[in-house]
Amino acid sequence: MVQEEIRRRNLGRLLRHVHLGGSVSRAVLAERMGVNRSTVMALTGELTAAGLVHEKMPADTGRAGRPSLVVRPDAARAYVLAFDVAVDWLVAARVGLGGAILDRRQAPRPRAGADLDRVARVLAEFGRRLHDAAPPDSVCVGVGASYCGMIRPGDGMVRYGPELGWVDQAFGAELGHRLGLGLPVSVGNEAHLGAQAEQQRGAGVGFQNLIYLHGDVGVGGGIIVGGKLLNGDGGYGCELGHMLVNPNDGRPCGCGSRGCLEAEVGERALLDAARRPAGLTGRDALRDVVTDADRGEPVARDALRRIGDWLGIGVANLINLFNPGIVIFGGMLRDTYPGMAEPVRARIAANVLPVAKERVRLRTSVLGDDATLVGAAELGFSALMADPLGVLTRAAAPPVTAAGGPERRLRPTPP
Repeated sequence: MVQEEIRRRNLGRLLRHVHLGGSVSRAVLAERMGVNRSTVMALTGELTAAGLVHEKMPADTGRAGRPSLVVRPDAARAYVLAFDVAVDWLVAARVGLGGAILDRRQAPRPRAGADLDRVARVLAEFGRRLHDAAPPDSVCVGVGASYCGMIRPGDGMVRYGPELGWVDQAFGAELGHRLGLGLPVSVGNEAHLGAQAEQQRGAGVGFQNLIYLHGDVGVGGGIIVGGKLLNGDGGYGCELGHMLVNPNDGRPCGCGSRGCLEAEVGERALLDAARRPAGLTGRDALRDVVTDADRGEPVARDALRRIGDWLGIGVANLINLFNPGIVIFGGMLRDTYPGMAEPVRARIAANVLPVAKERVRLRTSVLGDDATLVGAAELGFSALMADPLGVLTRAAAPPVTAAGGPERRLRPTPP
């Protein structure tokens, strides 16, 4: 029993290395895992037989001796459905092993208040289409979703989504029911998932300590310490957007407080500073401010500098608190940060302890608007990484009737 558990764990470790790192030789895998080559050969043999990886001879290395086979993920065999719920759009994707986005659907999301029914209906329809369009010999091994709010760990309940009034909405359960695939939906906070995605596949690769700031209408955050996400006691940690930066005459925040970071640097703050109409919203409006600033328009340039100063105060506090190796700006901050970089760096120079600012890097997201979707996909893959052969076997098995006999697996019909 102990040996079987060790084998299962090692299969998962090897598959995760290949899933995140792409093509890698058996020799490198043995070194990374701390096992001998014969063990790697046996593990890759099992994963190859299951169709999860392929092995091939490497290109000419120019070295003497027998080359080590290269192992790569098979994106066609196992996939997950990944969903991203942002303030202004809904995205669904089929993501193959190795992280490749194989197919996707997207729709606008009106800012119309608590809209669980519409969100679940649209995403479920997208998910069924993606599932039906997958190759017949492929297997869906998980479902992950990102939501722009505070998520209760374990059941996908949205405890609080201030921008559109979601309070205690059973998002994960409702989406899973409407999909009808018999798979649970794992749900995570968008900024938490974005932080993990950037560390695994984006600007934060190689960093064990990083901070990710995600701008949407407000600002979310994810902090990784020692390679692990900082979740907090109840799973609601890293609400960086509600860090108080302007307590005296701060702007009102959707959370009920005043002077929160997201109130001072979010969408409405920048558009107001740039003197844009009160009813104007959305990413295109923010990009117009950036474009005008790049053209030298004084009001737009001054708006980015003023908002950048508040952002710099927040970033300086975070660097002093957590000593990250890198701070990554994602979501709408990926668009606006270049115009704010000067005041942000000025605040760091003036307000961060010398030893903490010596090595910290400031970068924009490499994954762009897909960061949260990629993070959601990794949620979906988590079970496969823990037990590759067991999950694949269960996912590929036909349903069982009440009488105990197998029945043909049917595509789910719309609710």
